[in-house]
Amino acid sequence: MTNSDNAIEIRNLTKEFRISRDGAKTLKDFLVRRHTRAQKHLVLKDISLDIRKGETVGLIGVNGSGKSTLLKLMTQIIYPTSGTVETAGRVTSLLELGAGFHPDFTGRENIYFNASIFGMTRKQIDGRVDKIIEFSELGDAIDEPIRTYSSGMYMRLAFSVAINVDADILLIDEILAVGDQHFQDKCYAKLLELKDYGKTIVIVSHALDQVRALCTRAVWIYKGTLRLDGDPAYVIEAYKKQSAIDHKEEKRVAHENGTEKYKGVVFIDSPADFSHVRKGGELRISGWRIADSDNFDFILSVNGKRLTDISPVERPDVISVYEEEYAGYIEDRAPGFSAAFTPDMAGELSIEAQIVIDGKRIAGKQITVTVE
Repeated sequence: MTNSDNAIEIRNLTKEFRISRDGAKTLKDFLVRRHTRAQKHLVLKDISLDIRKGETVGLIGVNGSGKSTLLKLMTQIIYPTSGTVETAGRVTSLLELGAGFHPDFTGRENIYFNASIFGMTRKQIDGRVDKIIEFSELGDAIDEPIRTYSSGMYMRLAFSVAINVDADILLIDEILAVGDQHFQDKCYAKLLELKDYGKTIVIVSHALDQVRALCTRAVWIYKGTLRLDGDPAYVIEAYKKQSAIDHKEEKRVAHENGTEKYKGVVFIDSPADFSHVRKGGELRISGWRIADSDNFDFILSVNGKRLTDISPVERPDVISVYEEEYAGYIEDRAPGFSAAFTPDMAGELSIEAQIVIDGKRIAGKQITVTVE
């Protein structure tokens, strides 16, 4: 280590995987493919990074960006193609569900098996096994083979072992997304405790709110390179903006290729369906609409007559729900709408809101109101 204050030092790290084509199924395939070289897939390129002792760092990025590979390189269960990774102190990790467990061993036996991988002696494990079992809340299931466990039970056992081996560095890869809310909250509280105790924690997560709340620092991996490193709020905002741009471009290409259809959502908040209104009074129609296109036509009509005086309305509640699914299409829009109509005759009104793209109805909502 070049700096004694660092827990992890990564220098000029590059990781490639060799990918072979499917195995030959016929003699002809074998003769043709045996001279074909395996393809190289570059996952990480020239990453240099220091993580100081006591830091809680969130690794963020889209699927396939290289986050999980980087975490595995930190554990040294895989090795870089070039460059170096150094760690100071005992490392414990929660990577893939069931990693480090034997399915035919009981939960109790796997505690000894898994903890020994992390460098603990049998005597040390003896002194902590009850604490591990208590935290896991597995009860009598601790003496059942773990092949009978659910994914949530796996996670309980794995996390309970990992936090009780007295490691200096804890590496976690999205595994906390598994399990019930009660135990997730319990794990989160424990991570806060370990953070306050000065442990070094590195987490790969798509839960950006948790990264913002828990981490002292965020590292954004983008297409195998280190794109940004710093304050979580700033890094996350930059990541979200780029993700929206990329998502929009992917959608554009998919729409042009015909591999994906346009989609949208329309909702009428007011008036309520089957409600009653008075003749001659102002009827306020409001709601919201979104679509995965910049060029959609929104049509709001009453009994088939289109309304033209429609006001946009800010709807942060709608944006917060759909900002990921409609990234790139919703952030800079006011998805809400409001319009007024004065019914002058008694009877039923059919109010319809719809999204039309290239003359085709993509989404819509229709309600009926009775005028008295």
